[in-house]
Amino acid sequence: MKRLFIIHGWGGNPDEKLLRWLGDECKQEGFEVVIPRMPNTDEPVIEEWIGHIKDIVGAPDEETFFIGHSIGCQAIMRYLETINEKIGGAVFMGGWFTLTGIDDLEDQEIVKPWEEENIDFGKIKEVTSNIVVVLSDDDPYVPYKDNKERFEKYLNAKIITEHNKGHFTNDDGVEDLSSVKKALLDF
Repeated sequence: MKRLFIIHGWGGNPDEKLLRWLGDECKQEGFEVVIPRMPNTDEPVIEEWIGHIKDIVGAPDEETFFIGHSIGCQAIMRYLETINEKIGGAVFMGGWFTLTGIDDLEDQEIVKPWEEENIDFGKIKEVTSNIVVVLSDDDPYVPYKDNKERFEKYLNAKIITEHNKGHFTNDDGVEDLSSVKKALLDF
């Protein structure tokens, strides 16, 4: 059975409208959908998030898929470094390697390890060649050009550009995103 794990972002939760919409849409397409509440969501720690994903996924296989939002994309990439089994693919919404607009010093300290700790892109490409990144051209936190180029260069990711969707949050008015569902189904 196809399993889909939707990983929310920093400060997020499983009840966000977009994530619920994606979950409902994908269930109708035959996926078993899990949208976990990630630990310590206001101060996410890499090891805690990777461990939580390991616990909820169990044994991954080619019928295992992921959708991530923001720091959830980072967590998925870092999880994929730890496995040897091939998975079906991953779709990242507002995924990033670098952020802007983080002015609070405490928030900068939270972001620092996520930006600075290396990711083994070769290992990720060994477990899947199916990576799609959906970026908005007006995201206030994710510099479009820099992150687009890095995802293409490091992961051979397909990039989908959305216009005027911000960071894909409720505050941005984003409650559904058909491009993410389509990317998943195209795997």
